Amino acid sequence: MNNHLVLQTDFGTSDGAVSAMYGVAISVNPTIRVFDLTHDIPQYHIWEGSYRLYQTVSYWPEGTVFVSVVDPGVGSERRSIVAKTALNHYIITPDNGTLTHIKNSIGIEEVRIIDETINRLPRSGESYTFHGRDVYAYTGARLASNLITFEEVGSKVSVESVVELPKADPSISNHVLTGHIDILDIRFGNLWTNIDRVLFKELGAEYGDSFEVTIENDTRQVYKNIMTYGRTFADIHLGEPLLYVNSLDKIGVAINQGSFANAYHIETGATWKISIRKIPKIVYN
Repeated sequence: MNNHLVLQTDFGTSDGAVSAMYGVAISVNPTIRVFDLTHDIPQYHIWEGSYRLYQTVSYWPEGTVFVSVVDPGVGSERRSIVAKTALNHYIITPDNGTLTHIKNSIGIEEVRIIDETINRLPRSGESYTFHGRDVYAYTGARLASNLITFEEVGSKVSVESVVELPKADPSISNHVLTGHIDILDIRFGNLWTNIDRVLFKELGAEYGDSFEVTIENDTRQVYKNIMTYGRTFADIHLGEPLLYVNSLDKIGVAINQGSFANAYHIETGATWKISIRKIPKIVYN
């Protein structure tokens, strides 16, 4: 481990919950380096917690320990686990689907259940609603500080047993590329899909080409229009929509200097489907 601890929660920062997790970590090891991934995950939104880990983990040094607490089932029989990724990072989280994107996109090598008889904040045994502080931050700090080994976290369980959220792979059928809206680029309202650039290129996509884009959820179609595939937002006029490649090499949908998500009330997850069809160029003789 490298003495780095990265925290992600749906707690927000308007009260003392995150600060308490910092306090536990620093009490374990005053020299530990604690960082925030985000504490603005929407309440109970496990899917977004899963995606934000995927968006971030691979850019940190090997040996970094992550604690992710989006835990609507706190106090229930759901497992508390530590996963070692294929890139040699460690993620401490409830086993409720938070590892879905990591498991599918990066890979998990080994998983252990936290033994709370050993890895729990002293004198916290009667508290059942703040595992983020009492179990996860405490265990994460001890692991990141090399006060315990990964093997000392608890007993090993199969990677296959880890809970996953429903997640369909993108595909092409009859020249139509279908995927879903994985997440929002929150600040700007852009849509980030699960369609990678390589698959998109199988449509014969070139910068400047036009595509028909349809977005629907389980109940209705919410958007259908033609837009340009651009290299940057400068390739289109203000207020126009475009397809582009985002920072994770996935296809994004945006409005130049506007919020696509707000304009069309679009949300995220496996129930939000996007279809992309290339519009043939008109050739004039």
